[in-house]
Amino acid sequence: MNRNIRLSGNTFYVGVNDRRTQLFENLWPLPEGISYNAYLINDEKTVLIDTVEVSKTEQFIREIRAILGQKPLDYLIVNHTEPDHSGALIALLKEFPGLCVVGNRVTFRFLDGFYGDCPHKKIVEHGDVLSTGEHTLRFIATPMIHWPETMMTFDETDGILFSGDAFGSFKTLDGGVFDDEVDLSAYEDEMRRYYSNIVGKYGKNVQRAYELLRDVPIKMIASTHGPVFRKDPGWVLSRYDAWSQESTRPGAVVIYGSMYGHTEEMADHTARKLKEFGVPDVLVFDASKTHPSYILSAVWKYSAVVLASPAYNNDLCPSVKTVIDKFLERKMKSRYVAVIGTATWSGGGVKTLKELTGILGWDLVGDPVEAKYGASEKDLAQCATLAKTLAERILK
Repeated sequence: MNRNIRLSGNTFYVGVNDRRTQLFENLWPLPEGISYNAYLINDEKTVLIDTVEVSKTEQFIREIRAILGQKPLDYLIVNHTEPDHSGALIALLKEFPGLCVVGNRVTFRFLDGFYGDCPHKKIVEHGDVLSTGEHTLRFIATPMIHWPETMMTFDETDGILFSGDAFGSFKTLDGGVFDDEVDLSAYEDEMRRYYSNIVGKYGKNVQRAYELLRDVPIKMIASTHGPVFRKDPGWVLSRYDAWSQESTRPGAVVIYGSMYGHTEEMADHTARKLKEFGVPDVLVFDASKTHPSYILSAVWKYSAVVLASPAYNNDLCPSVKTVIDKFLERKMKSRYVAVIGTATWSGGGVKTLKELTGILGWDLVGDPVEAKYGASEKDLAQCATLAKTLAERILK
């Protein structure tokens, strides 16, 4: 049990780890698990900020009772109603019959739909405050990060921003809860994967939230997933700021589908030439083997993409199409993109890739290369020429 993990004098971490769930939201792989973070203020009025996923309810309530003893729980602030954060609500209402649930109007529309009417509720608006004794909690409306009701709670007394899903990450908290207790480099890729797949579509709303937070004297950021940032909140703030603006670094992500290895050969050759022409980072993904969430996260990081597909039933390879659908859904900003592929008895792969890059609004570099049957030396030489052109755009 995580008893007496203090954020400040009477504010505690009461979250839990989940190493059993394999797919977050039944969509995103969790090879390193995930944490569901919640926080408890043991003041004159006791306040719980968010809950946990329903399977962790029993452990969660034990954590709360270990701190409160027989004191009642007065308030539950719901920053986000998604069930991985509200799943323990019914059990909490049974354990603490007088519990008052705090949220905005949209919060209660969702909670009522998931769990039925809360018997005691307090509706708050942006800028409202709740006094608990020592602490003054101010509510900040941040809709569509990444649901309509999302908000943050700022403890004006201790400077703690309880940020909901914003500034979160995949990966469990393995003993260390705070940023100065963990290797943040081990979290950065999983944090970007979390951002790009869960929040990324709503970058403009993240930027609006930054405007609201600009003059807030934040000393600590306590998200609902991942580490609590007490030593350097600027570390996570700077990354979310860059990701929400899709600020990229020079590099290329090569994404291919290949049935019999011919398109893979072209992809590998192009990747090698990109390195020879000075591109600092080149990543290659087989779209049939790598989950799209990892590919999306990589593309979020870099300025260029190579899309490679064979023709398949007069169209492109289904696994490559799945990845591109993710790009379309996220409405990603422009990248430099090059297109290569193969065809046998029909075309369609390269043609469809070229059309999709236009729909994406990406900057198509050079002429697409399509090999007939296997890649000839001439085809590979054209891939090298295309790689040179792309490298020049990346490095300019």
